[in-house]
Amino acid sequence: MTSLAMTHLDAANPQFNSQLSALLAWDDADDLAVHQRVVAIIKDVRAEGDAAIIRYTNQFDQCQFQNMDELELSKTVLKASWENLPPAESEALQTAANRIFAYAEHQKLESWSFTEANGTKLGQKITPLNRVGLYVPGGKAAYPSSVLMNAIPAKVAGVPELIMVVPTPKNQTNAMVLAAAHLAGVDRVFTMGGAQAVAALAYGTKTVPAVDKIVGPGNIYVATAKKLVFGQVGIDMIAGPSEILIVCDGNTNPDWIAMDLFSQAEHDEQAQAILMSDDANFLQQVEISINKLLPAMERQDIIKTSLKNRGAFIKVNTLDQAIDIVNTIAPEHLELSVAHPEKLCDKVKNAGAIFLGRYTAEALGDYCAGPNHVLPTSSTARYSSPLGVYDFQKRSSVINCSEQGADELGKIASVLARGEQLTAHARSAEYRIGD
Repeated sequence: MTSLAMTHLDAANPQFNSQLSALLAWDDADDLAVHQRVVAIIKDVRAEGDAAIIRYTNQFDQCQFQNMDELELSKTVLKASWENLPPAESEALQTAANRIFAYAEHQKLESWSFTEANGTKLGQKITPLNRVGLYVPGGKAAYPSSVLMNAIPAKVAGVPELIMVVPTPKNQTNAMVLAAAHLAGVDRVFTMGGAQAVAALAYGTKTVPAVDKIVGPGNIYVATAKKLVFGQVGIDMIAGPSEILIVCDGNTNPDWIAMDLFSQAEHDEQAQAILMSDDANFLQQVEISINKLLPAMERQDIIKTSLKNRGAFIKVNTLDQAIDIVNTIAPEHLELSVAHPEKLCDKVKNAGAIFLGRYTAEALGDYCAGPNHVLPTSSTARYSSPLGVYDFQKRSSVINCSEQGADELGKIASVLARGEQLTAHARSAEYRIGD
């Protein structure tokens, strides 16, 4: 068996920063051919509506739909999918859903206000989005966990209507995906996918209602379509390849760490798995574990390509230095597999989700821990956050001036408005100034 050759970096190397930048580099440049194709599909959906949806669905998913009624699954179908699941699957889904609901409840933003001495009242009004579209991959890539993670926060936020789209190649549905939709309270489900589904959600058709925001993962056509319709609707994010960064003090079972690296590397060849430690011998032990465990993995070819091209072992001098590098990388998933993870966690500024201790595998967060698994990738954790209830709520400022407040604020506004030569603004405020 040929050993897997992974990249080894040393933070003490004068070239380390440039080497790290090269390791993290990911080319997310738009494919021009894909871009042009998606633009054409969006144009057709806007012009032809349902007819374009049926045509593209039949073309790409090898179906024979004649009208839009055939593309919509009733709530009865969703409920039946749930009721017919094997007990182990239904129990796992229900437990995961309960935990996600419980966590999401803590995220709800509430309206607030305060009253000033002169009677002026200021505040913030929280309102849920009216309608949200959820894209769910179909076919081989069927993810009931993504249904729960995207739909439950929307429902906890109070979104009245959640529209799910999921492609069903050759008209084949996934029972767990539909069961998850039932559990999460999805209101309508259409069996369509790709750029045409994104366009339908963004602009609406006779059958598919236009939404306010589109969330959920998809392939390059879906991601490109989300980019193009942004502004017409909100979107969650444009996600890059999955990432895991593990910081270990050398005292965790190396087989555990190797499998944690595999757990993200198996997503696709572009996924990134990195291990940092101040123990050089431990890095060697994990590399031995990787080569021992890899042949038994069902997705070993994907894992091997991912680890070879984008994976790395990084030797650091201290764990504090490791955290400095963590904050530079801003990983999607961060495992702190150390004796005192809370102390290190206090120093972490940039990470999508942080998993503390030797027993907290990242995979638990993907499915059932409770926090959302929709996370910022490609260093965007520097400025963005996991998907949550707050992504489905809007904030409106509320201002209610008393007569005295209008007098006091009007004088200030008048000076500032005239300073900007906006006299209508000034006079509007001045009308409310008392004699």
